[in-house]
Amino acid sequence: MFVVSIPAFWFGARIGAIFHSRLRQLDANMLEDFKVVLGATLTLLGLIVGFTFSMAASRYDQRKNLEEQEANAIVSEYVRADLLPAPNAARVRTLLKSYTGAHK
Repeated sequence: MFVVSIPAFWFGARIGAIFHSRLRQLDANMLEDFKVVLGATLTLLGLIVGFTFSMAASRYDQRKNLEEQEANAIVSEYVRADLLPAPNAARVRTLLKSYTGAHK
């Protein structure tokens, strides 16, 4: 994303500089319109950034909660393996250990 955004920002700045050099002076009405558009654009950018961080934080929390639930389920299953006959309990424990080893 960074690699794409830097050239895009540079290109936008160059186009803005070209237009600025051609339109040296803005009349009062155009300047007011520009300020309104600038304010709206910056507000929209702020909202986009805020919502993006909010979604990222909620996804992180969700992933953390799901990992905790999975760990609790594995521990519960490991303890419940005691209720099985000895050969089956050993097999379940071996499978659980290999599962957790594969997901490190």
